[in-house]
Amino acid sequence: MSVPAGTGAGAAGAGAVSPGASGVGAGAGGADAATGAAGANRAAVAIGASDAAADPQAFLTSLVDGASRALSEPVAASVLTVERNRSLGDRLAGRPGQITELRLSAGGETMSLRPAAHAQWVAETHRVSGGVVIARRTQTLGEWLNAFAGRIAAVAGDAVGDAAASARALQALGIRSPSTDVAVADSSVEVDLRSLPTRVAGRLPAAATEAVGRIAALLVDTLQRLAASGQPDVIVRRAATLYLPDTLRAYLALPADWVQAHVFADGSTPDTALLTQLAVLEQAIVKLRDSAVANDADALLVNGRFLSDRFAISSLDLS
Repeated sequence: MSVPAGTGAGAAGAGAVSPGASGVGAGAGGADAATGAAGANRAAVAIGASDAAADPQAFLTSLVDGASRALSEPVAASVLTVERNRSLGDRLAGRPGQITELRLSAGGETMSLRPAAHAQWVAETHRVSGGVVIARRTQTLGEWLNAFAGRIAAVAGDAVGDAAASARALQALGIRSPSTDVAVADSSVEVDLRSLPTRVAGRLPAAATEAVGRIAALLVDTLQRLAASGQPDVIVRRAATLYLPDTLRAYLALPADWVQAHVFADGSTPDTALLTQLAVLEQAIVKLRDSAVANDADALLVNGRFLSDRFAISSLDLS
């Protein structure tokens, strides 16, 4: 039985892939947040790619729920479909039944995901023209999920007409990539911050790469000042290891062709949205650094609360 995601809990494929095979496909990154305060108050999604094998139904349900949060109900109903198998027992008990396939149709493509035997997954993307499949590619689970997150963000931005909607959709969907290309580890935070501008060079607009360099330098300086004064540095470390990398992942998750060509109704683009968000983050980090210079613990907490409200996200951990 097929039902639109907006009214319940989306089609085609061949080639099962292991849930542990997680990678980053073209135009994909992770998810995470670019803007919007609502994500800070959401409970984190505790299911990850390892759970895809342990409990495929819970994993699929989390994806459907996240996508339904990310899109308005009419938009979700128009692009998402969930195939279910409802047994007689399910019908009698009023249960929705087992999800057999999730399908997202947007941008001339149909993305499909379904569980297969022996903890495998069938993850595919079809290029469709005139209702006919003209190309088909099989993906790893990680590649498919990353591309799925980017496409959801693109659909949300198109539906609302501004760049912020794309970021809010990623925030609501809550997929976090296992990719380490923009990661900043707590155990090597200063080293990773210093290397981050080089790692993103050529993948972000030049002005965004410059902003990343300034933010990274501010974070390193602030961490060193806090260490010298003996003040707790958990707020700054969170900005370094979560908020900055997640902002970059949110942009990198968007489909590359969509990023290059898209202009929202408000005149903004994905590139200008990223620059705006990095500017907000840089201003907040400057205030954290100034608080550290003044040895003002209260100001540190206030600015830390702002960062959490603006940048924290729920996550579906794919690692």
